[in-house]
Amino acid sequence: VAIKQVGLGKQPEKELIVNELLVVRDNKHPNIVNYLDSYLVGDKLWIIMEYMDGGPLSSVIKEVHMTEGEMAAICRE
Repeated sequence: VAIKQVGLGKQPEKELIVNELLVVRDNKHPNIVNYLDSYLVGDKLWIIMEYMDGGPLSSVIKEVHMTEGEMAAICRE
């Protein structure tokens, strides 16, 4: 699993986080990293997700150059 820690003290609109968790909780797909659970630990929200080998998508985007067609294919999937 992967654990994402979100500092709630720094989040101005906590309702948006809750709404996002409700959406990912109810949607499962083999091409999307799935939400497993979440816990409130002190002032942080721990979001438990499936582990994604290769690291976060944000890191891949910074390191890999993709053509527009490749980006479209990924988004379609």
